[in-house]
Amino acid sequence: MDTVFEGSMGPQAMRRAGSQIEALKERLGRTPTACVITFGCQMNARDSEKLEGVLAEAGFAITDSEDADFLLYNTCTVRENADNRLFGRLGARGSELKHSPWKKLAVCGCMMQEQINVEKIKKSYPYVDLIFGTHNLYTFPALLDAVYAPENEGEMIISILPEADRIMEELPARRKYPFKSGVNIMFGCDNYCTYCIVPYVRGRERSRKKADILAEVRTLAADGVREVMLLGQNVNSYGIKVPAGEEADYGTFPELLAAVAETPGIGRVRFMTSHPKDLSDELIEVIRTHDNISRHLHLPLQSGSDEILRRMNRRYTKEQYLSLCDRIRSSVPDIALTTDIIVGFPGETSADVDETIDVVRRVRFQNAFTFIYSRRNGTPAASYPDQPEPERVKRDFDRLLAVVQQTAREECGKSRGLTGTVMVEGVNENDPSLLTGRLSDNLLVHFPGTPDLIGKFTDVELTEAKGFYFLGKQVGTPW
Repeated sequence: MDTVFEGSMGPQAMRRAGSQIEALKERLGRTPTACVITFGCQMNARDSEKLEGVLAEAGFAITDSEDADFLLYNTCTVRENADNRLFGRLGARGSELKHSPWKKLAVCGCMMQEQINVEKIKKSYPYVDLIFGTHNLYTFPALLDAVYAPENEGEMIISILPEADRIMEELPARRKYPFKSGVNIMFGCDNYCTYCIVPYVRGRERSRKKADILAEVRTLAADGVREVMLLGQNVNSYGIKVPAGEEADYGTFPELLAAVAETPGIGRVRFMTSHPKDLSDELIEVIRTHDNISRHLHLPLQSGSDEILRRMNRRYTKEQYLSLCDRIRSSVPDIALTTDIIVGFPGETSADVDETIDVVRRVRFQNAFTFIYSRRNGTPAASYPDQPEPERVKRDFDRLLAVVQQTAREECGKSRGLTGTVMVEGVNENDPSLLTGRLSDNLLVHFPGTPDLIGKFTDVELTEAKGFYFLGKQVGTPW
C-alpha cells in the first residue's frame, strides 16, 4: 500500500489500534511486546518516547529486545554510518520474520523522508511492514491499526508527508527516566548549512506556543521530573518565524528559558542546540541570573576557517565565534563550552584545519564531537567538485583530535577538589557500588551511594579526574 496514509491521533484511531493489539494478544496467548530502536539526536530520542507511549497505550509491553513482536527503527540520516547501521539491522531480521509471521517490522524517521531510502527498502527488504516519516508521527495510532488490519496482511504500508502540516500537542509519551525529560520547543530548521540534510527531512522551523510548552513543563514537574532539556534544531531561533499577529503567543527563547527555569519543582534546565549566529546577549544574561540553568552550552563551531565557514553557509566568522565565546565566559565564568567540528569538508586544506585547531586551543572546550565530513545526497555540498583526499583528511582529523583530547582533559581536571551538585542518574554500569550523576556543566561523576538517591540532587566532592569524568564522594544531604 504505497500511499500517503491519512490517519489521525484522535481517540478513535487509538481505540482501533488497541482492538487490533487485543486480538493479537488472544492469538499469542500473552501480551505482545514492542521495541523502538533509536538512531541519532535528542530530537529522535524524544520522538521515540512518544512512539513508545502510543505502543504502550495500545497494549504492548515495551522491551529493549529486538526479538519483539513489533520492532520499530527510528532513523537518523545526518551521517552515512547511521544509514549503514539501519540496513545492516534490517538484513538481519529477514530470516527471523520468515519463521515468525506474526511479527511486524517498521521504519520511521529522517531517513524515510528521502525517497531513495524508501525505494531501497521496497526493493531489498520487502518484509518491512510499515514506513513513515518525520512529519506524520501523530498518525502512528492509525498506522498501527492499518498494519494489523486483516485486509492489509502482507502489504507494505508507506506513509510519507512531503512537509509538516501541524504540531500535535498531548501525544502520549513513555519517558526513559522518571526524573528528567526532553521537551520539544520547536521543529525543523531554516539555516540550510550546505552539508546538512536536516532542513530537507525535518522541514522548516515551527515553534510551539509558549503556553503549551509551559503547561507540559508544569505537568512533568507534577509527575516528579526534576530536570528538563529544551529541544530544537536551533533553539535560539525559537519564536522568530511565527504567524503574523501571534507573536505574543511565543515570545523569544530567552523569555521562554527564564519561564521554564522559574517553574516550581524544576531543579535544572538544559537546552540544545544553539547556533552561534543567533545566540544573543539576552540569552547569556538569562543563564547568568538563573542558577538552575545548566552551566553547559553546546555551541557548534564546525570549522575555524572563514572560507570553509562561508562555504558551509554558517553565517559567522572565526573572530565572531571567538568574540561570542569571550562574552559568554565573561558573563558566566563557570560555564563549560562544548562543540561540533567537521574535518574534510570540500575544499578544506590542512591550513584550514590549523585555523580550527587554533580555535580549540583558544576556547578550550570541555569536549568536542569531531567528525569526518559525510557526503549527503540532496545537500549543496554533495555536488562540490573539490572533495579532499581521504588520507590527508585522516591525518588532519588525528591532529585535531589530539588537541581536542588534550585541552578537554586539562579543562576537566581544573575541577579536581571542588564540590559540585549532581543529578543522580543511576547505578554505575561497571561497578554497582557506585552511582553515576551529572554536574551542571554536563560532566559525569561516579561516587559511592545507594539507589535511593537516583533522581535526586546531591553535592559531590570531585576527588579524582579521569580525563572526561570524575570520581567523587557525596557530601551534604540530598534533595
